[in-house]
Amino acid sequence: MTSPLPAAVLWDMDGTIVDTEPLWMGAEEALVHRHGGTWTDADSLSLVGSDLLEAAAYIRERGNIPMTPQQIVEHMLGEVLTGIGQGITWQPGVFELLTELRTLGVPQALVTMSYRELADAVVARLPEGLFGAVVTGDEVTNGKPHPEPYLTAARELGATAAECVVIEDSPRGAAAGLAAGALVLSVPNAVAAVPEPGLVVIDSLAGVRATDLLALFDESRLDPV
Repeated sequence: MTSPLPAAVLWDMDGTIVDTEPLWMGAEEALVHRHGGTWTDADSLSLVGSDLLEAAAYIRERGNIPMTPQQIVEHMLGEVLTGIGQGITWQPGVFELLTELRTLGVPQALVTMSYRELADAVVARLPEGLFGAVVTGDEVTNGKPHPEPYLTAARELGATAAECVVIEDSPRGAAAGLAAGALVLSVPNAVAAVPEPGLVVIDSLAGVRATDLLALFDESRLDPV
């Protein structure tokens, strides 16, 4: 029998907890257009879940922008922080699941490719004491889809990744969770996801309870191929 609760839950942030993807996409498009370049929805979608410096290098090349990748990252972070300051859209079911897991004593971590200043701005708008660890893109050597961010978070919570459930919205983030050895619950936002061993895809966290997190993977094993 599977334990009714995972040892820990590791949460992505952008697109999973908060609907910041429109802010990122809008900032990307505006920056490229400002420098006379062309930017498409496909460009934005290709960057969802990316390491910010890697994304910035792509934006720089695509838009022929006379800024360093670090300068582009700083600009983008500023734009998204401004957007968050004007109001946050939380994804359905997130508050309920976060607080239920805290009440049940399940350790949780925030694992994001956004930088510390943005993660702190989001965490500050959530109830206190939700996350035992926060791992950000400026504090790891390898960003998603490398497993380092999720391995780091699991270690900081005193768990192994194999005992954890990762909650993600992007294929890059899901790949990072799988590479770390975790079970991955994908809740697609901007980019579609395809189920595979260890990866369950659902439409929304609305109505999902703590005891559902492992049960969803048991049910997926029973689904006809």
